[in-house]
Amino acid sequence: MATAPIEPPRRLVRAIGDAPESPARAWLDSLPDRVAERLAAWELTPERVHEPGGRASLLVLVTQADGTPAALKFPLPGRPGAEVEAAALARWDGWGAARLLRADPDSGALLLERLRGGVSLRSLPEAKALLEAAGTVRRLWVPPTDGHPFETLAARTETAVHLLRERAAAVPSAAPLIDEAVELRRTLPTDAPEEVLLHGAFRQGKVLAGHRTPWLAVGPRPVLGERAYDLVGLVLDRMEDLAAGTGAAAAARRRVGKLADSLEVDRDRLRAWTLVGAVEAGLRAVSADDRARGELLLEFGTWL
Repeated sequence: MATAPIEPPRRLVRAIGDAPESPARAWLDSLPDRVAERLAAWELTPERVHEPGGRASLLVLVTQADGTPAALKFPLPGRPGAEVEAAALARWDGWGAARLLRADPDSGALLLERLRGGVSLRSLPEAKALLEAAGTVRRLWVPPTDGHPFETLAARTETAVHLLRERAAAVPSAAPLIDEAVELRRTLPTDAPEEVLLHGAFRQGKVLAGHRTPWLAVGPRPVLGERAYDLVGLVLDRMEDLAAGTGAAAAARRRVGKLADSLEVDRDRLRAWTLVGAVEAGLRAVSADDRARGELLLEFGTWL
């Protein structure tokens, strides 16, 4: 019996928009056919589309021919890291991250081990979540193999600086902070103490409960660089809770210190990368018309 066509979740549809000529829209429109082709080729039985899902991928929960549950993922082409996600997952081979079962380079499809998608580290109290996050991300920091396809943080410098400058005009009051972020983004990669494989988008919401091990990372945007870069998302996690309390600036600096010390990362470099990350995320939020969040992120940058 033929299965009904897969319908992309509304969050993904809204994120891509309806511009008929865009490559992203063309990819979205082709998804039902792409999914049907992979289901047949890999002998998968679809259960349901994961909702609400992400803004840059489609995830279909499936059952393999032997009855083992899995997840079929289609990353949005052109998203940073999409082309090398399979290579990173293969390098980790289930150590700290969801295991890659199969990959199809033509369609970009990834068949992944099934995790408990509704349970992330954000479901834990903050102290416990940070402890588990630190233990998980530490496993991902491995040297790249010969002939690897991964870009470096240094290679992304000019693009990152251009975006900072391009978006700065929307928040003229933050000009000194943005200038500091630009200078740090230029200089930090030039004297990095190491170059290891990074998750690239690590935060509490990217670590899900597993079955063979308690917690596993998902959704990497792999890049080569220093470990401090991978901790920025953890410093910024639950920043609203910090902002709502007293002594927010001191609490933010304490978080930097605790994370740096627990993972043997230089405090000053983590502080610097976090300032860059807060400014980048703040300007991105402002450009997406989420000014309240954007201004909070920029304020977080001043606390550092």
